[in-house]
Amino acid sequence: MFVFERKTDLNQFVNQAKADGKTIGFVPTMGALHSGHLALVSAAKECCSKVVASIFVNPLQFNNPDDLKKYPRTFESDKIMLEDAGCDAVFFPAVKEMYPNPDEAEDVFNFGTLETVMEGASRPGHFNGVAIVVKKLFDLVQPDKAFFGKKDFQQLAIIKALVKQTASRIQIIGLDTVREEDGLAMSSRNRRLSKQEREDAVELSQALNIIKKNKNILEPASLETEAVNMLSKKFRVEYVQIIDGHSLQQITNWNQSNYPVVCAAAFIGDVRLIDNLEL
Repeated sequence: MFVFERKTDLNQFVNQAKADGKTIGFVPTMGALHSGHLALVSAAKECCSKVVASIFVNPLQFNNPDDLKKYPRTFESDKIMLEDAGCDAVFFPAVKEMYPNPDEAEDVFNFGTLETVMEGASRPGHFNGVAIVVKKLFDLVQPDKAFFGKKDFQQLAIIKALVKQTASRIQIIGLDTVREEDGLAMSSRNRRLSKQEREDAVELSQALNIIKKNKNILEPASLETEAVNMLSKKFRVEYVQIIDGHSLQQITNWNQSNYPVVCAAAFIGDVRLIDNLEL
């Protein structure tokens, strides 16, 4: 597996692959890899000739400096995991390599109502930072297909909108959330949980499953309230919202959507977790 820290070296690899008629699958990550990331690599390998992953903790998408500082950085173990998974190349740039010109970090994207709800409301500027780095990575890797997990459900919608806005031909593939045996969604942030917090964290996914189980019994608002009440015993809840999976707008009755999804964000200790479940 090749490891590239400079854009010029990555460009040479990509250009050679393209010249050889290879298709490229791309898995962008911020590192601290787990089985969910490796599932994306496996999916990319199934349908693309070459698989490129990136590991870059993007400062522009963190509105909390402390969260950026504490984000786990585990490149050496990440590299081994990617190589074992059959990844062909990993791009591991420094911040100055990605943003040599400060003006490049000032681009503004407009995703309308997709970015003003849930994560967008809780983390101002987050999705603009995501869009800036993903656009730069797409331009560098020139993938035929890019793979993202559905755990970041709103982010996936933003990436699809970005591709549409930029008239890109990249196919965006969303894969189902990979979970631990007890149901907790796999996340790089899980490793920051204490033993007790990890035991309690599973209640987030349990609350979402209760909503799914009672979908045909109670209206969305009642289920949201029940979930918040359940989680508030151990979590500091930011939101639990039942939305239309296409528009991301909150629904008040089941007739408003043929694709309802419940999304949630909550702190346990000082660790912020998100999860969602298609209903």
